[in-house]
Amino acid sequence: MATSLTFSTVRALNSQRPTPLAFSSSSPSSKLFSSSPLQFPRQLRPIRIGNNGISSPSRPRTLPVVEAKKQTFSSLDELLANSEKPVLVDFYATWCGPCQFMVPILNEVGASLKDKIQVVKIDTEKYPSIADKYRIEALPTFIIFKDGKPYDRFEGALTADQLIQRIETTLKVKQ
Repeated sequence: MATSLTFSTVRALNSQRPTPLAFSSSSPSSKLFSSSPLQFPRQLRPIRIGNNGISSPSRPRTLPVVEAKKQTFSSLDELLANSEKPVLVDFYATWCGPCQFMVPILNEVGASLKDKIQVVKIDTEKYPSIADKYRIEALPTFIIFKDGKPYDRFEGALTADQLIQRIETTLKVKQ
């Protein structure tokens, strides 16, 4: 099925007059002609959105470095069985606000308890079968595994101190 697009017009962001766009219809996947007036900036400038509208930032903003160690396992069961330490699994989704809130907290907790526990994140959107297996119904959900078995389970965002306390209490009580 061929799609036929000829010319279309759009309003430029900073202009009131329409700008023509030219599309090729020679193949099913339409391509933008190289002579098209549509151009993208070569370098993006940071902007600040605030009460006074959009403006350039007065100083550059630095985001914290996220230290993650990516490992690949054939299954979560393999990871849990081969882990020398207890494993804290964070079941999350990219669209979940509290899950995003927990990212720097999990980095902090993982760094401070690196000798006691391994932190693993599982995206429930990418791995729905794992989420179903552990009956994940709220996000974020945390499960602490020891010797491949669930030891503790809790839901919702926590501060770093609360999460560390919960992990240490669980590991002391159930050892």
